[in-house]
Amino acid sequence: MRGLQGKRIVIAGGATGIGAATAERLAGEGASVVIGDINLAGAETTAKRVVEAGGTAVAVEFDLADEDSIRALVDRAVTELGGVDGLHNVGADLSGDTLGRDTDLLEMDPAVWRRTHEVNLIGYALTCRAVLPHLLARGGGVIVNTSSGAAWGGEPQRPAYAASKAGINALTRHIASRWGKEGIRCNAVAPGLVMGETQKQQDDQQLQAMALQYARSPRLGEPADLAGAVAFLLSDDSEWINGQVWSICGGMSLRD
Repeated sequence: MRGLQGKRIVIAGGATGIGAATAERLAGEGASVVIGDINLAGAETTAKRVVEAGGTAVAVEFDLADEDSIRALVDRAVTELGGVDGLHNVGADLSGDTLGRDTDLLEMDPAVWRRTHEVNLIGYALTCRAVLPHLLARGGGVIVNTSSGAAWGGEPQRPAYAASKAGINALTRHIASRWGKEGIRCNAVAPGLVMGETQKQQDDQQLQAMALQYARSPRLGEPADLAGAVAFLLSDDSEWINGQVWSICGGMSLRD
């Protein structure tokens, strides 16, 4: 892809799944990556694969719910790589204690909503805020956030998760509208069911069957499917795309 060679990209949530696949794809296109994750061992494993393949990668432990940790992640990227050209936000709290207790409103636990938004939405706002001054100082840059089809799917469960993802869509459009004229592009990808490591471990056959029923494609998603789309949006080939939320879902959602 055009314009990824030599770019310096922060991946906020790159230990496994979509983030790990994106790190490897970007490095394969010539970018250098800083891989941040609360799962440091996973981030280090991903970075090792990148380096062994001839790329440049640095693993950093960080927490999307910790403002100081977010600031340190971006500072580390500037120190290690000499600057930042782009950001891919992909982390989320998918734990059983949070997503697993995200029920309907009559059974809601406000603590689940607070934790969900603290990580999934406020965390994204803080990472974007941390990189924006660096992008503006160099005359522009790119942010790609990870949303979800849950933002508009109207599921009977997971309302906190859905609301946080809808918030990411609004955040994405705000950044594009506020700083687009100054060279900042901000877009989002909204995955359908992607069979990353967590999903394969859960092995929810009912969920997989339902997703395949609604998809217009013959298979479920793989992390590499999202990695290709994210790499394109971070590249110069997408320089006239701004403020958009792309459904990358095998046709599960058909939107204008």
